[in-house]
Amino acid sequence: MVSRRRIAVVYNEPSPSRYDTTGEEKAALGVLESVEAVSRALLEIGYDTINIPLASPIESARKKLKPLKVDLVFNLFEGFCGQPETEAMVPDFLTGLGIAYTGCPASALKVALDKAKSKQVMRAAGIKTPDFQLLTSETLSRFNLSYPCIVKPRSEDASHGLSPASVVSDLRSLAGQVSKVCQFYGGEALVEEFIDGREFNVTVLGNGDGVVLPVSEIVYSLPPDMPRILTFAAKWEPESRYFKETKNTCPAQIPPATQHHITETVRRAFLLMCSRGYARVDMRLDRKGELNVIEVNPNPDISPGSGAVIQAEAAGMNYTRFIDKITRLAFEKDQP
Repeated sequence: MVSRRRIAVVYNEPSPSRYDTTGEEKAALGVLESVEAVSRALLEIGYDTINIPLASPIESARKKLKPLKVDLVFNLFEGFCGQPETEAMVPDFLTGLGIAYTGCPASALKVALDKAKSKQVMRAAGIKTPDFQLLTSETLSRFNLSYPCIVKPRSEDASHGLSPASVVSDLRSLAGQVSKVCQFYGGEALVEEFIDGREFNVTVLGNGDGVVLPVSEIVYSLPPDMPRILTFAAKWEPESRYFKETKNTCPAQIPPATQHHITETVRRAFLLMCSRGYARVDMRLDRKGELNVIEVNPNPDISPGSGAVIQAEAAGMNYTRFIDKITRLAFEKDQP
């Protein structure tokens, strides 16, 4: 009798208290939906599974991982609350243990975590991205971008810190948002020239030359006084106007030439930033109709109903097949 392969689903134990002051605790709990869905899919495929939540400090988490006797880790770890830099810890440690894992390597997570650094890497490779600066309240005098701008935390995901007030058009509102972001999220704020054109995102999977899933467009039906951005409310607050009037349309209704350009840009960004695993690339068209990459997101949300899953379904994969694809990619290529 052939024994079944064993997979550990590893994730960060939610600690929503980190976001008490910002009211964003819902996102901290979101990983649990992914854990439940992924575990169910893996059982359906035929794997034996074990769920392993990790809590800080880092040494405690490492002690929990070190004795693992599994064929693969399905990596859903997003970093400890308040310590986004720890997201790369799991793949880094697993590489040292010689245990295969799903998703992107630690090097990709480290670069993508720093939004400013990742934009510099893309620019150096000729991938267009909006002009930006890193600012604090003490360095506002160095501001030299063109309004409107959008102010974001430098190292957060899940739309943490994004609200209608994030888009600023004068020095007073810029100063207020920079101060708020630095106070609640630490470090410097990323200030970026705001592009208000059509917004797309695409998920890509692969080892080397990735498979690009169908393009999604984020379609806003908001009034003119509400900035067209994917705020925290648009993702996490179903009763909000942003949630109700922000829709994910997949596949996007775009001309073949635009489709080709987006696909090639996504593939280039994935190979540059990630090289293997799965990632989502967020983009917008500027006033000249040129495509700008806003962010590359390694190991994006794969809970049911997420953008990546919607795109997989548009490509003909149900949820179980999508999880199977991610798992097979991890098995087929040894992690360095």
